[in-house]
This record gives sequence, structure tokens and C-alpha cells, in this order.
Amino acid sequence: MPTASDIVLEAAGIEKSFPGVRALDGVALRVRAGRLVALLGENGAGKSTLMNILSGVYPPDAGTIRLDGREVRFANPREAQALGIGIVHQELNLVRYLSVAENIFLGREPLTVTGLIDYRKLHADTAAVLKRLDLAVAPGTLVADLRVGQQQVVEIARAVSAEARVLILDEPTSSLSAHEVEVLFGVIAELKSRGVAIIYITHKFEELARVCDDVTIMRDGRVVGEALLTELTRDAIVRQMAGREAKEVFQKSPAVLGSEILRADEITLPGEGAGRPFLVEKVSLSLRRGEVLGVFGLVGAGRTELLETLFGLHPERSTGRVSVNGQAVNFTSPRDAIAAGLALAPEDRKRDGLVLPMSVAANASLASLDRTLRGGLVSESREAAYITPYIERFRVKTPSLHQLIVNLSGGNQQKVILAKWLATSPKILLLDEPTRGIDVNAKREIYAFIDELARAGLGLVVVSSELPEILALSDRVMVLCEGRKTAEFSRADATPERVLHAALPDLAAIVS
Repeated sequence: MPTASDIVLEAAGIEKSFPGVRALDGVALRVRAGRLVALLGENGAGKSTLMNILSGVYPPDAGTIRLDGREVRFANPREAQALGIGIVHQELNLVRYLSVAENIFLGREPLTVTGLIDYRKLHADTAAVLKRLDLAVAPGTLVADLRVGQQQVVEIARAVSAEARVLILDEPTSSLSAHEVEVLFGVIAELKSRGVAIIYITHKFEELARVCDDVTIMRDGRVVGEALLTELTRDAIVRQMAGREAKEVFQKSPAVLGSEILRADEITLPGEGAGRPFLVEKVSLSLRRGEVLGVFGLVGAGRTELLETLFGLHPERSTGRVSVNGQAVNFTSPRDAIAAGLALAPEDRKRDGLVLPMSVAANASLASLDRTLRGGLVSESREAAYITPYIERFRVKTPSLHQLIVNLSGGNQQKVILAKWLATSPKILLLDEPTRGIDVNAKREIYAFIDELARAGLGLVVVSSELPEILALSDRVMVLCEGRKTAEFSRADATPERVLHAALPDLAAIVS
């Protein structure tokens, strides 16, 4: 059993407010040596804000932080890191056009006697930490050339390499493959055995039994429960997170399929230095009105690249044929795709889906500016009148439409992206990891919206790395492996075993 003497990091009475939002209200947290505390809560509960305070990103408005019993205050993340607190943020926080090695040791580069960066030692140290995390990339590789899952591993490598005494992991497995998750869990076990205290934020309850010792639950900026994991059930956790009984598991409505709305034949996208000749290789698909086509594959399967190509993002590199409503189309840009009735909610919402310094209203209206103009300029009143129904429909938690989007939780940012695209009145909705980093109740809301849109006659293509999600949402499942389509199943035939069998590189050839 943990004791008071085990406490490495303790926060008490932490308060933090942003314009119009009280993010934290008297929060307390204790983290013990050699133990992992899971910090759970719905999106907007204040988890990431608390972690940003503990790692020096934000100063608290009130409260105290104690490290080894001594009160500390951090003016910036460097001070927190110097005292042994490392963090892996939920959203990627890398410098895309620096190398893997330069990102991992940024601000801690080994120097020669002349004061210059010792690149030989930098690359050797990087190779060692990458081997520890089983990431087979060269230290000199640009981060921009890595897949999202590989970039997530680089984030983890940066924190691990700093030999932190307290390690904060905010949704660390959101973009990882099954193998990468297993490697991470092995590293966590090693760190715990060396006495490292770990804070772990996740919405994936199935991970808790593998790594968790203690649980702290937050709701609306407050801590509402603390217990050993062995003392809690899944239903009890959800009830405390939501302040209500857990809702029933999502049940998809029976599909009522209409005519074919989208067809793509032999879509191909060259690899260009990605380690294989093609990111997408001769993939064909069809989609009918009212249908949800699920696309499953492991990290690097080409799922995101397929959606981007369909949306006109790679016109000069890609080949293949696309038709919408039976008419051949040639998208030279996303503008063409939007005009034809397509919409794409991207995997990386902060990089590709939002303009962070802008307001909720400005982000939600970006794809439909023509509906908000008066005399060639954006009219705030028209913008508000047009966008408000969509913001309300997706139950976005924001004090006003003028709130900066960067101040919203990840889940509410994702809802704004969905509202933005629904405001364009699309016929075809491409959703790339629509519930990544979203809590269990917000997931159910988005599942219900997907179901509602399909019943309204839209065609939807949903990419997800969570197999249960694909099986729950889809009328038909298409499987990709290393850029190729390896299988397609009806809803009735899509069992977890069959889908995974088709997704694994060494088995996919047998299926195809």
C-alpha cells in the first residue's frame, strides 16, 4: 500500500481561470514513487490544464506545488524539466523541420569543447533511446517525414531521455500501433521499477489494468474521486466522470442505403521517401447514400493518405479516377472537393483542422465564408446567426463564439471541426480519427451524430485505429495494409479476428 513518504509530487488547492472559463477549482493531486496514477475525466474536466501547470507551461492562479516536500514554482517548462518533471503532451509538440535527434535533445544538446553541438554524440544518444522504444528510424530523419504514430514515439523518447523523476503522459497511445503500445507499456514498467512517478491521462479504460496503480477522477475542474484501481469498476469510474449513470453502449441504426454517391478506382499515391514505393497503391472503393464505410488499418497503412487524396490534397502526385453522383471529377485542390460536396475532418486537428489564434466562430465558419459576408467582408452578426445552430447541435462547451479556439478542450475543438464541415451542407463526410483523444461520453455523442447523418442520407467514410469503434459504426469495413486494400467485409462478416488478420503485414497477403 502507498504511504505518505512515497509522495514525490503533490499539488494542493490549484486554481486556474481563462477568459470566461474556470478551468481548475481547488484541485489536489498526489503522485507517488514507482506508481502510476491515472488521471481520468471527460473532455473539459481540466486534466490537461493541470498537467500544464505541473510542467511549467502555465502558472497557477492559486495553490501550491511540492516536490519532495519542498514548495516549488516554475516560471517555464525548462525550470520544471530541470527539477525532473517531464511531459508528453496530448497534441504533438515537435519542431517538424528539425531532425529526430534535434527534437529529442532540444535545449539539452551535447556540446564539443568549442561549444558547438556534438552531432556524433547526439546521434549516438538518440539511437540508444530509439532502440529502447523500438523505433526504427535514423536519428537524422526529419520529423516532418514521419507518420503521426512515429512522431508520438519521438515525443515519448524526448521525455524518457531526460531521465525524469516525474513523467506526465497525456493520451500517449492515441496514435500508436498495437506494437508501439506494447513497447510503451514495457518502458512504463521499467520506469516504475526505478522509482519514477507517473501521471497517465487516458480515455482508453482497457489500458488501466495494464499500467495503472491509483486513480484520480476529475469533473468540471475539480477532483471528485481518488482510489486504488482495484477498488473501482468501469461503471463507477464513468459515473464519477460524468456525474450521471453510464449510458448504454452505442447501437447503430439499421442502414437504409441509397444510390452510389462516391466511387474511386485505383487511387495511387507515391511514397516519396516514406520507406516504401507507395503510400496508397491502387485502392478502389464505393460509397452509397446513408452508408458508413469504415476504413481500418494499423499505423502506416495509408488510411490518412487515402482520405487526403480523395479530398484533392495531392493532385500533382496522385493518380486514379473519382466520380461523385456518377459524374467524373478531377479535384485539383480541396476547394474543388468542397464544391462537389466533400468534407474532411483531419486526424491532426490542431495542425490541419483549426487556426488556433482565431475564435470559435471564425474557425466554424472558415469553410462556408460565403454565407457570412456582407459587402465582401465577414459580418459578425451573419456569422453568428449562421454558425450558432451548428455549435449548439454539437453541444460545444464554450462561454461564447468569441472564445479563442485554443482555450477549448480537445473534445470541444473536435466538435467545432465537425460543426464547421456540417455547415457546408456536405454530401460526403470523410472522418479521420473523429474521436481521437475524446472521452467516453463525448464519443457516444459523436457516434450518435454519425448515425444521425447517415440516416439523413449522407455518405460517410470513417477512419479509426480503434477496431471496436469501426465495428460499431460501419455498415461495411475496408481494410488497408501498407497502402494496399487487403479485404472488405459486410457488417455481418466483419469480426475482430478477420479484420485484424487482414490488417497485419505478414498475414494480409493470405487474405488478399
